[in-house]
Amino acid sequence: MTFSPLASLTGSMFSTAAMRQVFSAQACVQGMLDFEAALARAEARAGIIPAEAVEPIRQACSGDHLDLQALSEAAAGAGNLAIPLVKQLTAAVARQDKEASKYVHWGATSQDAIDTGMVLQLRRALDLIDADLDALGDALADLVERHADTVMIGRTWMQHALPVTFGLKAAGWLDAVLRHQERLQALRPRVLALQFGGAAGTLASLGDKGMEVAQALAAELQLELPDTPWHTGRDRMAEVASALGMLTGTLGKVARDLSLQMQTEAAELSEPAGEGRGGSSTMPHKRNPVGCAAVLACAVRVPALVSTMLTGMVQEHERALGGWQAEWDTLPEIAQLAAGALQQMRQVVAGLNVDSERMRANVDATHGLIMAEAVMLALGAKLGRMQAHHLVEDACRRAVASGQHLREVLTQDAAITAELNPEHIDKLLDPANYLGQSRVFGERVLQTWRRRRGRR
Repeated sequence: MTFSPLASLTGSMFSTAAMRQVFSAQACVQGMLDFEAALARAEARAGIIPAEAVEPIRQACSGDHLDLQALSEAAAGAGNLAIPLVKQLTAAVARQDKEASKYVHWGATSQDAIDTGMVLQLRRALDLIDADLDALGDALADLVERHADTVMIGRTWMQHALPVTFGLKAAGWLDAVLRHQERLQALRPRVLALQFGGAAGTLASLGDKGMEVAQALAAELQLELPDTPWHTGRDRMAEVASALGMLTGTLGKVARDLSLQMQTEAAELSEPAGEGRGGSSTMPHKRNPVGCAAVLACAVRVPALVSTMLTGMVQEHERALGGWQAEWDTLPEIAQLAAGALQQMRQVVAGLNVDSERMRANVDATHGLIMAEAVMLALGAKLGRMQAHHLVEDACRRAVASGQHLREVLTQDAAITAELNPEHIDKLLDPANYLGQSRVFGERVLQTWRRRRGRR
């Protein structure tokens, strides 16, 4: 909640300008000031402070009136930013109206301002994440639709397994995006909640008007009013951190898949080209997957930060000693890294170059061996699974040893041709005939995405 840890020369690689602005020093301070202005309005409505005090307080609740450098320096001794902020705010109000300055921050505590300010920042952050998830989902949906029948090799344990389609692969990524959207939507009512409890979470400073002020304050800020203050109940902050951590992990998985398919030996995909993008300082021929690298770097960094948020949940009594304070820079960094990974992946997917011919050539790299399961199952229907497995496994060994295509070995094996004629074997060895429900799965995900986006 202080100066962004990503305000560096590499910030544009690992975050976005919009998200860095959401968690800038100015935005952090303004979130707390928005709380203070809304508090004054709510308390005047409840008759706690004079109505005349509201306008001078509101006018002073602008970051332009505060010295951010002095705030930063004073926070080290005060223990948080809110204490010197309230001091500066009170002085700014007093310059306009000394009487009104008596009512700044009335009945609240530092954590009320800090947590609610963070919640206001998170609301803007989640809006940005939602927009980029929509854009990424649209780009993935386009891949699913265009490559529904683009045959490629499926890989398990990094080895060739069975034929799949690139559309199915993209559908798996899109399906994950849909789940992340559901999670982020579901957590909003829990996370976007007012923090307002006063010194020990009782609002005793407001007498019998505490709930009235709390209700008015939540309405002013358009936040949920929780049943109790949550000063040391940090599941809200941990939940949004965890959700963003899972999102970044999924983006990392996509980046890993894409970058592996971009390897020279596979050459099935390439990132969008552009002036100065993906080059090497010494090798003119290089076209590096720089977008995927940035996503993977974010995915490496975020889990430890989420761990910090989870560790910080163990707090003392009614106010934390260290756990809460550990959140201040950690949660903004998680949000910024998640946003950076999301933007990079959106750009990569939207401009992805797909070489379907190379995908098909890679399917044939093992000379028919990947279709052994199809042959074994067809043969098993006649001879039984175990005997069929033995015959086809032996044929695969002979094909590898001799360098022959599996078809040649199969059609030369009398035990196999007694049950399967050459035409049947040819059909079984065609990868396009062994794609299972690839198209169906892809279409199911597309239908869900279209409903989500209000399209047919």
